[in-house]
Amino acid sequence: MAVQNAMTADYLRSAYGGESMAHMRYLIWGDMAEKEGFPKIAKLFTAIAYAERVHAGNHFKVLGGSTSDSTVAAGGVFGTGKTAENLQGAINGELHEVEQMYPVYLNTAEFQNEPEAKRSFHFALEAEKVHAKLFQDAQNAAKAGRDMELKAVYVCPVCGHTVLDGAPDRCPICGAKKEMYRQF
Repeated sequence: MAVQNAMTADYLRSAYGGESMAHMRYLIWGDMAEKEGFPKIAKLFTAIAYAERVHAGNHFKVLGGSTSDSTVAAGGVFGTGKTAENLQGAINGELHEVEQMYPVYLNTAEFQNEPEAKRSFHFALEAEKVHAKLFQDAQNAAKAGRDMELKAVYVCPVCGHTVLDGAPDRCPICGAKKEMYRQF
């Protein structure tokens, strides 16, 4: 079922654009971290890039309806620097989504009785909280001149929840089973 309210649809398109840009930005920054000698931070960037793709895909699916052109205004962090600087860009972007963007989008979807949009925004909001913390941990390591301590990164393909070194039995955000998590 397509979204019925124009404002919720605009927010879904904006979130789709922002998540799509984050996906690409994190892939680029991951390549840079790898070249700087931070392979585990690179792995984190790659895994969270996948989570952002999950968010973008969820928003895209919720829009439904017919195919049409739209101009999309979406916030984005641009530029490249050293890994610690790129991580600050990632932290800033995630915190913007957690503190400003997704709470407004979620409240609007709830007010406009758009349950699928509400679900998509909720999944992204909760996952972005985790991403901000993981990027902060990575930045602390990079600023100390060392790589992160991790074996693997696991991402839920339903909501984008991200965790280090082992998937939970059930996703704490969406309830997906452990077996569904993608390992990086």
